[in-house]
Amino acid sequence: MKPNNLEQPLLEEPLAALERQLIDAYLAGAGQNFHDLMTRDDEAARQLLVEASLYASERLSEIESRAHFLRKLHGSE
Repeated sequence: MKPNNLEQPLLEEPLAALERQLIDAYLAGAGQNFHDLMTRDDEAARQLLVEASLYASERLSEIESRAHFLRKLHGSE
């Protein structure tokens, strides 16, 4: 029988919290919030969520690239 560990938190991607914050920041800049857009069923809401996701992906790539460059510069890679 498999143990039921409800007290143990689920594993998350290392940058998932930062990604959510970037999406929230993008949506706040557009005067919207994530929860409201998720409850809507129109193309404008979907498009804004797509744009927020792309923005977050671009920023995360930039952050990861800079971190890689700094590690390489300091000889720790």
